[in-house]
Amino acid sequence: MVHCKPCFSPLPFMSILFLACVTGLEAQDPIQPSGRISGQVVARNGAPLADVVVRLEDRDSLVKSSTRTDQRGRFRFKTEKAARFLVSLEKEGFRSIARDVFLERGGRVEMAMVLLALIETVVSERIMVIGDASGITRLPGSAHYLDRLEGENLAFDDIHQLLRQVPGVNIQEEEGFGLRPNIGIRGTTSERSSNITLMEDGVLIAPAPYAAPAAYYFPVTGRMKAVEVRKGSSQIKYGPRTTGGALNLVSRDIPSRFEVNGSLGAGDHATGKAQLMAGNATARFGWLLQTYQLSTEGFKQLEQGANTGVRIGDYLAKVRFNSDVSASVYQQLELKLGTTSQESRETYLGLTEEDFERDPLRRYSASQRDRFDSDHEQFQLTYLIAPSDKLDITTSVYRNNFRRNWYKLQSVVGSDISEVLEDSDGFSNELAILKGADSREDALRVRANNRRYFSQGIQSVVGMRLDAGRSKNLLEIGFRYHQDQEDRFQHEDGFQMRGGRMVPTSSGTPGSQSNRIGDATAAAFFAQNTLERGRWRVTPGFRFEKISLLRTDFARDDPDRVTPAATRGNQVSVFIPGIGVSFDWRFDVQLFGGLHKGFSPPGPGSAEETQPELSLNYEGGLRWNRSGFELQAAGFFNDYSNLLGADTLASGGAGEGDSFNGGQARVWGTELSGSVDLLGSHLGAIRLPLRFAYTLTEGQFLQNFSSDFRPWGEVRAGDHIPYLARHQLFTGLSLQASRWRLNLNSSLGSRMRTAAGQGAISNLQGTDTQLLFGLSGEYDLKAEKQAVTLFISVQNLTNRAYIVARRPAGVRPGLPRTLMGGIRFKVTQLFFCNLTESDLKQD
Repeated sequence: MVHCKPCFSPLPFMSILFLACVTGLEAQDPIQPSGRISGQVVARNGAPLADVVVRLEDRDSLVKSSTRTDQRGRFRFKTEKAARFLVSLEKEGFRSIARDVFLERGGRVEMAMVLLALIETVVSERIMVIGDASGITRLPGSAHYLDRLEGENLAFDDIHQLLRQVPGVNIQEEEGFGLRPNIGIRGTTSERSSNITLMEDGVLIAPAPYAAPAAYYFPVTGRMKAVEVRKGSSQIKYGPRTTGGALNLVSRDIPSRFEVNGSLGAGDHATGKAQLMAGNATARFGWLLQTYQLSTEGFKQLEQGANTGVRIGDYLAKVRFNSDVSASVYQQLELKLGTTSQESRETYLGLTEEDFERDPLRRYSASQRDRFDSDHEQFQLTYLIAPSDKLDITTSVYRNNFRRNWYKLQSVVGSDISEVLEDSDGFSNELAILKGADSREDALRVRANNRRYFSQGIQSVVGMRLDAGRSKNLLEIGFRYHQDQEDRFQHEDGFQMRGGRMVPTSSGTPGSQSNRIGDATAAAFFAQNTLERGRWRVTPGFRFEKISLLRTDFARDDPDRVTPAATRGNQVSVFIPGIGVSFDWRFDVQLFGGLHKGFSPPGPGSAEETQPELSLNYEGGLRWNRSGFELQAAGFFNDYSNLLGADTLASGGAGEGDSFNGGQARVWGTELSGSVDLLGSHLGAIRLPLRFAYTLTEGQFLQNFSSDFRPWGEVRAGDHIPYLARHQLFTGLSLQASRWRLNLNSSLGSRMRTAAGQGAISNLQGTDTQLLFGLSGEYDLKAEKQAVTLFISVQNLTNRAYIVARRPAGVRPGLPRTLMGGIRFKVTQLFFCNLTESDLKQD
């Protein structure tokens, strides 16, 4: 052992003495450097707001001071103390807001704050899931608001890519475009997003949300302004599915002044897309017109060189009439009309493992006739009346029509294509025909999965502010009456493979494969109260659903539907309670937790022994926002008394839509998300924001059972639930300056089981680990009355080939490397128009 003699250096001692002297001098010096907190308050349209009460509170000493904004909306406070402050704004007729700031001694903080008129926030608070990003802190549960859609640089505006930023969301890709997404939340089954509450602008948007919720229609993500995800107890307000969460896509608002904006893009696979929106508003009238167009030849390759892509045409119109904002009784009526058509050359036929290794983008010749055609129409009329600032009523009447025909390969030589791909050695002759070998007549059967849907209803929400002393109450009471229907009228045609071409050999009779109607009628009621007192916020509530389901079968040789062959009906009534609590532990830390009942109804005509999906769901977490670092963490535990699965073609089943009991199961996990600017204010205008999201999810069956639901099959207690990634991680790093941005995103998803099981995942019963990178850049071209941005992006930067699924039939690849470039623009005044901004604000 080496011993060192103690040595003495005067430097540390002198340094300490110097600091002590300086500190002493500072303590005796009566002159302190003054700090300043200043800013401007404006309305949503950018107009300055005068006479706003601005309060400043020292978070440590609780000393308060106040001032009012001047005619330019400006305010200013001076302080000689370094401290954390709360800046709050109040003005009659506007929603109060507050912001935390940290002021260094002698520092300067400049704030830009927007106050929304109370009436402007009512519709979003009553029927939207969150309303805006600032609304998250008012919720006693986990919630996420994506208001700047990262997908605007992507080739296909894939909702899957956007939702990778949200922890707790389970995704299973299928065709690479995200046209018919598979989304689950907190372990709910993801097939066709059928087990979450899916909405557009607060209205149920699945084709038939009760009778057939499988999302063969999904709103065009490229025309949205935001995506909202709400989990935990407070999502029982939306229903009917309350286990995992609610997903709401928010369309663009009518602009507060004249505006034209749009984007044009082109990229790999002969892809082109365009989005154009125009709108204007005066004091009592507003309008908006929007279109979205997408065309691509697709990235998969048929030997015949045929198109494997998609064409989408989407159109939306809004018109709003309203009384003056200052009217004693405010009223607003908004009409929304939309239509979407889609033609995609998509198939359910995948590849064998060996063929995927050779060429992951190959498509077998037997899929050359597969095609999906659909048309969607939506109508929504929303009326708001606010008799006072304490009472408002928002009512929506809606109707959605959806028609689709997926003409796709069903079987080969009498064997289902999923069976052939699962056992290619045992079905070598059938596999050869799929690849293009000659066959006998009618060897290939192609089914016209022709279906029509409608959903319609009326929903109303009453908001009442019942403040008493130091307590604030917001009581919301809502009602929905809803009807929907799925009409199946399907047949099969026969084909012969000849020289690699499919030649028609027989035509089926309409209705000969499926001839039935599924109806649902539902009445729902909810009541929820948010009580605020001090640092506590408690939100108890309940939901009641009464659902009548009816399935009417007609004989397959009765295309005119003269006489029903059979009818099966069932009724479900359920009471869904929940409570959420949040506590502002410190000014920068909020704790939250909740407990609620999870529910999902069975489909029409389900077997008598089929029960609704029921669970008890627990959640606890925190939000932390300090010095530019934002963090949200949550843990969840879903205890199922009965888990449901549904037989769909998308899951590799027969497509009958029947529900199956899965019995007791448990899903639990952890969610983390956050953001921070790694540079802070060190480089002035240069920023380096980092965003991240991580999810750990575990799901297991707790009992033995046998199921005809293909992904489950023979289940033993302890088996893991399939298509549920254990780990998911998203990171986004952006280097930003005043006129340009460079973004690098990465997403990691662990392997998923494709069938229930235990232990290590076998190679033939799992997807691949997904590690994907995306790179994009933007550059702003400045002009006085318009804004122009150039953009370029690359998805799957490393061109990784990976398996995303083994259903419906065979191995399916993810999107290969895809390049997209284009231009976005925004015009607020036409070059030939002499109107000023003040002119546009006049009635």
